[in-house]
Amino acid sequence: MLLSRYSNRLPRRKEDPVKMSTKARSIEKIVEEQIQRWNVTRRKKEIDESVYPVVTISREPGSGGRIIAESLAEKFNLDLFNQEMIHRMAESAQVSKQVLETLDEKGLNVLENWIASLVDSKHLWPDQYLKHLMKVILTIGKHGQAVIVGRGANFILSPENRFRVRVIAPIETRIGNISRNYDVSAKKAKRRMIKTESDRRAFIRKYFNSDIGESVNYDLVINTDTVSVENAVEAIGSAAGLKPG
Repeated sequence: MLLSRYSNRLPRRKEDPVKMSTKARSIEKIVEEQIQRWNVTRRKKEIDESVYPVVTISREPGSGGRIIAESLAEKFNLDLFNQEMIHRMAESAQVSKQVLETLDEKGLNVLENWIASLVDSKHLWPDQYLKHLMKVILTIGKHGQAVIVGRGANFILSPENRFRVRVIAPIETRIGNISRNYDVSAKKAKRRMIKTESDRRAFIRKYFNSDIGESVNYDLVINTDTVSVENAVEAIGSAAGLKPG
């Protein structure tokens, strides 16, 4: 589904609050706080398949996907997991173990069975990092009510636990956004965009044997050159069945 409604220019990039937290505190502390939130939620209601699906955000560099993810999480009171946080959680065996411990035996069995099915059906050759990555993302999916940016989450979560969004924009628009947001020349912005885009495509190709830009891998495609952040958030919320927090 491609939305097309004219919008204003994307807002200037602000420092990512999750990245600021990551810089100031250890990943273990961040995960500990997240686990505490999950435990509070579990005491309020049983975690089951009725929880909101996880919204996965895949984005072209400079398209504004990160801003949309932050705005979506804020409006609908969802946990936000950015690319850096997910990556660091998957890198650490100890952190991955802590995250898995938030699931009961039934949840763990479902997770292991889905990973086995995914590996077989997609012909994956998972290394240690991918195994941890899948377990972390699937645990988040089990808890629900979250937004995950990047790391191939849309290729990992089961259909009933996900709503997949791809954020795009024309090359000229993306170069302009990167140039303005990072205060660099258009030439440097273009190099940065190409490098980031190449890295993301290579990551998805290596671990999931898929094309990050293939529209069939998404439930909703948003062009931020013609759709405002506000309208994008409204569209995602409506399509995913979310309710304002």
